[in-house]
Amino acid sequence: MALIKLLWVDDEIESLQSQKLFLENKGYDVHTVTNGFDAIDYIKEHPVDVVLMDETMPGLTGLETLAKIKEVNGSIPVVLITKNETENLMDDAIGSQISDYLIKPVNPSQVLLSLKKIIDNKRLVSEKTTSAYQQQFRHLFTALNSNPNYTEWMEIYKKLIYWELEMSKTDSREMSEVLQSQKDEANNEFFKYISKNYAGWIQQKTPEVPVMSHTLVQKKVLPFVEKGIPLFFILIDNLRFDQWKSIQPVFSEQFRVVEEDSFYSILPTATQYSRNAIFSGLMPLEIEKKFPSQWKNDTDDGGKNLHEEDFFRAQLQRLGKGDLKVSFTKVLNHQAGQDLVNNIHNLLQNDINIIVYNFVDMLSHARTEMEVLKELVNDEKSYRSITLSWFEHSPLNQALRKIADRKINLVVATDHGSIRVQKPAKVIGDKDTTTNIRYKHGRNLNFDPKEVLSFRDPKEVGLPVPNVNSSFIFAREDMYLCYPNNYNYYVQYYRNTFQHGGVSLEEMIIPVIRMTSR
Repeated sequence: MALIKLLWVDDEIESLQSQKLFLENKGYDVHTVTNGFDAIDYIKEHPVDVVLMDETMPGLTGLETLAKIKEVNGSIPVVLITKNETENLMDDAIGSQISDYLIKPVNPSQVLLSLKKIIDNKRLVSEKTTSAYQQQFRHLFTALNSNPNYTEWMEIYKKLIYWELEMSKTDSREMSEVLQSQKDEANNEFFKYISKNYAGWIQQKTPEVPVMSHTLVQKKVLPFVEKGIPLFFILIDNLRFDQWKSIQPVFSEQFRVVEEDSFYSILPTATQYSRNAIFSGLMPLEIEKKFPSQWKNDTDDGGKNLHEEDFFRAQLQRLGKGDLKVSFTKVLNHQAGQDLVNNIHNLLQNDINIIVYNFVDMLSHARTEMEVLKELVNDEKSYRSITLSWFEHSPLNQALRKIADRKINLVVATDHGSIRVQKPAKVIGDKDTTTNIRYKHGRNLNFDPKEVLSFRDPKEVGLPVPNVNSSFIFAREDMYLCYPNNYNYYVQYYRNTFQHGGVSLEEMIIPVIRMTSR
């Protein structure tokens, strides 16, 4: 390993020769200067890994030197060494992005520990994470093979997400591959579980049924309406649980998380089915029966989610909550987002404020179409990163910050997730078969039954029958459905894109988070 180059800046550097020798014996290359001006000149001409710097020096103070160093190279870690423990100095130092500070007199071991923390932090974190995951691997393997119920599946998925996020902080490619293999195995077992239990959930034939799209409002939103305290129900379209974890720190700056839960999206895990089910409190088959002129199937012309507010108000009436004062806002473009920012205070007079924010779904679809986004969002880590970047700068975040000082309740959820597809599966259908990549419905579908979950009678899982003899099929795990016509082109076009509509942990087990003002 190359020598770590240290610059030690102190006007009494002669008294620190023993410490310099100690560090050199530990393998560090230590250069010393006695003032801030020389430190800045040295950094301009030489590579430096860490700066150790006295705060109280004649000429430039340590903080003044720090500011100049950051102008030359903002990424150099700086350890401030000071006799002054005043709170103001510490605030200034931390605000100036020091990496650590030590209080004089310092001993060599303190300095060494600080250096190891800075230089070896990533390696140590990586080793610790890898070791911890190795210990947990067997527990996860056992849990996967212990016939988990729907609650245990939610816990398994959360643990897999936890380790995926932890592993993303390390450079351990081998362990990341082991984790991915375990996620693949989990999705394989999850597909078997859904195949066995889903119809029973929809038909209420099993003793325990999870909260699903059509029961979300009743069970996870309305119970938290309090008189005199406005509740904001924010639905961010197509938000996976790992994406929620990436934006959670931004929410936590202003709000306190009371409950971090998850629920199951209905099938298909697609907006026109799952989101209409959320706001109506009904399965799609029931929506079609109660609202025949407003429900649209995949092959019908026109927008498929144009009546969510009507569905929601009808659900409130059905549940005896029709007297609640409600607003319903859909944000489908940037201007609508700015309108939300400008109008957010006016919503505080309502009992419930629904905000549907459609960005992540647009991102996943645009990523399929646009070459530049294929470069930017080429894996789960970058998908999370761009979601975080969006939310930090979004009108939604701006709007919530404007009301963060008011007493409000907040429920954040989504309608479905998405999965990065890798394995093509061939499907043959007639001209009326739908074009979706993760699910299809139509007559005379020809497919490999090992590659999909199929329902010959859609009614048994609460779905309309668009045409006589129509059946539904849902892709399993990370498969995507392609027609034989121009097969190779579409295989290449869709591979490694984020899609939704099928059966996977990522699409079906999705976040519902309850928060309050701090």
